[in-house]
Amino acid sequence: MVEFNEKTGQALIDLHVVKLVETLAEREGKSKTDCVREFMATKTYELLADPESYLCLESPAYILDMLDAERSGDWDRWLEV
Repeated sequence: MVEFNEKTGQALIDLHVVKLVETLAEREGKSKTDCVREFMATKTYELLADPESYLCLESPAYILDMLDAERSGDWDRWLEV
């Protein structure tokens, strides 16, 4: 079993960011650079970037759902996810 520590948490965060940016770029027809900039300006990214939130342990689909809720202004759904 893999121990969850700062290094593991950061690796998971990095992997999620790559996957989410690739998904957003493909889905929205934007450059990855633009998607990175937009994603890094969100509350979802802020939460993901904090290893103590343990959001990095969730699936990319789960995090993408959070991001979609945030981007649509549906904060109740964002909090539920």
